[in-house]
Amino acid sequence: MMFWRSVVGKLWITILLLVSFVLIILTVLLLEFFENFQIDEVENELTKNAKRIAEIVHSNPDTKQALQIASKMIGDETKMLVFEGDTIIFSTDEKDTGVTPGFLKGDRDLAKVFSGEETIKKEMPLPIEGEGNRKTTAIVVGVPLELKGKIDQVFLYQSLKEMQETTRSTTKFVLLAAGVAIILTTIFAFFLSTRITAPLRKMRQAAFEVARGKFDTKVPILTQDEIGELATAFNQMGKQLKFNINALSQEKEHLSSILSSMADGVITFNKDGTILETNPPAERFLQSWHYEKGFNRENANTVPSVLMNLFDQTEMLGREQIGGITLQGRDWVLIVSPLYGIETIRGAVAVIRDMTEERKLDKLRKDFIANVSHELRTPISMLQGYSEAIIDDIAESEEEKKEMARVIYDESLRMGRLVNDLLDLGRMEAGHITLNYDRVKVHPYLKRIASKFHGLAKEKNIKIVAKMEEPGIVWEFDPDRVEQVLTNLIDNAIRHSPEGGTVEVIQRAEERYGLMIDVKDCGSGIPQEDLAFVFERFYKADKARTRGRSGTGLGLAIAKNIIEAHDGYIAVNSLEGKGTTFTFNLPRKMIEIE
Repeated sequence: MMFWRSVVGKLWITILLLVSFVLIILTVLLLEFFENFQIDEVENELTKNAKRIAEIVHSNPDTKQALQIASKMIGDETKMLVFEGDTIIFSTDEKDTGVTPGFLKGDRDLAKVFSGEETIKKEMPLPIEGEGNRKTTAIVVGVPLELKGKIDQVFLYQSLKEMQETTRSTTKFVLLAAGVAIILTTIFAFFLSTRITAPLRKMRQAAFEVARGKFDTKVPILTQDEIGELATAFNQMGKQLKFNINALSQEKEHLSSILSSMADGVITFNKDGTILETNPPAERFLQSWHYEKGFNRENANTVPSVLMNLFDQTEMLGREQIGGITLQGRDWVLIVSPLYGIETIRGAVAVIRDMTEERKLDKLRKDFIANVSHELRTPISMLQGYSEAIIDDIAESEEEKKEMARVIYDESLRMGRLVNDLLDLGRMEAGHITLNYDRVKVHPYLKRIASKFHGLAKEKNIKIVAKMEEPGIVWEFDPDRVEQVLTNLIDNAIRHSPEGGTVEVIQRAEERYGLMIDVKDCGSGIPQEDLAFVFERFYKADKARTRGRSGTGLGLAIAKNIIEAHDGYIAVNSLEGKGTTFTFNLPRKMIEIE
């Protein structure tokens, strides 16, 4: 079945049918031509002989002798009848003489001879000698013959049996020639089909190889004809296709790398809401969406409804649309732009931007301005009020004037500290902090810093303890900056510890984290909801307390920047009612044990 569907089978059947059709028509025409040609030749020959016999009879006074001579002349295959009226007066078969043949009765064509001088030619069945009672088709030619002043007739007839034998022989020869032609045609068709289809089969195999991605496949060029040109074009096509595929792959990898490295999420989707392409930030957005809205595997590859709503607006207005949504505590800005097909919008590309940090920073900026305004308002008001009191001579005694001047002085110092802390913090956050590293003996360094607070601790009846796991350790860091950190932490610990409490400064060294320093108090602790914000600028867990002795609210933010500049980290652990512990580390620079 596959053979008939192949090119070879189709081509062979086509050529064979075409040649067979032509040979059949040619055979029929040739046989008809030969048959008609032989009949015409026999009729012409019989007519010529009949006229010759008529001439011989006219020229010879002895009619019977002339007919005998004429019968010898026409040969054995041709029969002759001479009529006088409707009676045979001479026949090559003597038994027919003197009778009227039955085939003349009712035959109009032969009867014409008796009524005039017309020559006739006709095929008709006759009882030929040797054929028994069976009649055989014969060609009959009748010519008028004038004898003794009367018009008689001479008939010559010849059986078509010999002619039919010749026709059958001719037919066998023609059919044999047709069979040989069909066999040769089959061989030629197979040869031609093989010559044509062999390169085509190789091209088919090569096409399948190319379809599987093997673009290096080449078709051998066997001929220089159109098939050879087709093979050359196929090889060039494969080469160009490989080049284009490589170019497309590189372009796709390039676009994929750009898409993957983008900070913003990108989602492309069809008009029906089917997602086509995403990048990692977009995947995180989709995970948050599915988690919050209820994950469903069936619609995991569908666009969120908030994007489809924006797309509907985009399709209606023909331009990009911007929206926003909050998922899992994060703020997202959504920008949906249309993707155009040939005539209509076929989809959209959505850019998803996480604006959480920007809005957080914006909030911090607004809070920073509010906090700075709040911090400056109190000292400025006090400066203004006490200055007016001095100018208006409200103070009655010299001591009251000095007290007012002292308040003005303290508030001015406080404003100066605030401004300096803001400048330091700004430089640190901008990365302009400069560290002056030095080799420091940690034990005496910590004892010196702790001793600065003995006066303040004594006032509150608080004990300061410095614990050293390795008293002889030497570390490399910026001593002034680290002292600033320790001063802030110890001061906060003393202020938040109850009377009779203890503040511990603990030094320890770990192989993995380097030098570790803990500042531990036994105060009221920090609420759990405030622990994440203690290192923010101006943040205070106790919103009710005043700013008088509590500082500027920038100390922990400055401490964090100093420790991070040393490539370390600072953390806080606290339990309400049990105390707070601040811990920071300084990575290894140099350790020396004395």
